[in-house]
Amino acid sequence: MFIEPFNTHKTGWIEVVCGSMFSGKTEELIRRLKRAQIANMRVEIFKPAVDTRYDEHDVVSHDASRIRSTPVSASQNILLLADEVEVVGIDEAQFFDEGIVEVAETLARSGVRVIIAGLDMDFSGKPFGPMPQILATADYITKLHAICVRCGNIANFSYRKTDQTQKVMLGETESYEPRCRSCFYEGQQA
Repeated sequence: MFIEPFNTHKTGWIEVVCGSMFSGKTEELIRRLKRAQIANMRVEIFKPAVDTRYDEHDVVSHDASRIRSTPVSASQNILLLADEVEVVGIDEAQFFDEGIVEVAETLARSGVRVIIAGLDMDFSGKPFGPMPQILATADYITKLHAICVRCGNIANFSYRKTDQTQKVMLGETESYEPRCRSCFYEGQQA
């Protein structure tokens, strides 16, 4: 009977970059993916098809960094399109269906490095979409913070400046601003 040596086992993992809007999540995702490309790794990047804020195809950060991606309407499509890759990037994971958790697990178990970026909380300060489950199964988590536009403290909440109440509402500085806990709840009560 042949037993494979431990050090040749192909190991994948899940990295998550989370935080509020304007904290640099997508910028960090792009940085990690470009480094993988520089290392000549086979990389595929995916984003939800509903996110067309900056570009229909590219993943674009607020500071205009960009990387080519494939928009997908359902998480299962990622498994179909991520054939023979070493690194998979997924942006705006909070907008995907709950199946994204199993997609990430399947990829990681097959030896793929999976890098996921997304909002951990919605505009009301509640866990957002599949992000709690993604965070629970991640091997590495990086939580980024923005700066509160009201007081200058560390911000980890995305405050919605409009009266809209739907959970998913694409927008930028016209609709959202980063706030610290105190300023966020002060705004919620106003």
